[in-house]
Amino acid sequence: MSGHSKWNNIKRKKEKTDAQKGKIFTKIGKEMAVAIRAGGPNPDNNSRLRDLIAKAKANNVPNDNIERVIKKFSTDSSIEYEEIVYEGYGPSGVAVIVETTTDNRNRTAGAVRSYFSKFHGNMGQTGSVNFLFEEKGLITIIDEDDEIDEDTLMEAALEAGAADFAGDEGCYEIYTELDDLTAVREALEAAGYKPESAERAMVPTSTVTLSDEEDVKMMELLLEKLDDDDDVQNVFHNWES
Repeated sequence: MSGHSKWNNIKRKKEKTDAQKGKIFTKIGKEMAVAIRAGGPNPDNNSRLRDLIAKAKANNVPNDNIERVIKKFSTDSSIEYEEIVYEGYGPSGVAVIVETTTDNRNRTAGAVRSYFSKFHGNMGQTGSVNFLFEEKGLITIIDEDDEIDEDTLMEAALEAGAADFAGDEGCYEIYTELDDLTAVREALEAAGYKPESAERAMVPTSTVTLSDEEDVKMMELLLEKLDDDDDVQNVFHNWES
């Protein structure tokens, strides 16, 4: 996974979630709804739901809120969400994958298309950029207080079954095979670490550098608009920022 760091993206997301806890839980809640419909409300038997609960807790979502969402979507079938993936290009050909969870595909498609168009990009067909990414599990640990020994963490991650490890300015990224994500996260938690996130990720196999200041500005605005949209769950790209 060399040549690509998510530190800037993670930092941006963390700053935004610190100020918008309600918004981030809205997004997690939608993911939980889909996970419950697919695998049931018991996290012991539903690894995706279990990972989402851990994600919510990492974002300081109260247990009462988590339990309320699980109860709601276990019994209320009136709201149906679907997961839709959009692919496209940002400025200067940066590959972008946008994963959404929505109850109105026309609204979401129109919004995503407008973001690409406004910020010097364009929507592509399904499969137009997907081949430039690999599906992996990604666990992120942020060391804000400079308390983590990188070598010790790396050893613990690899012993737990991680496939790769990268550290950058207090941000540690632990890559796993998708099926190993939950087990590695739980092993790290048992060892005393607190992941910022543990989720499926599309990791680029090659990256693009933007040298034009206008392209950089447009790319940053595109990512900001996508992150702000309640229907957008994840954005992956191959911009080396």
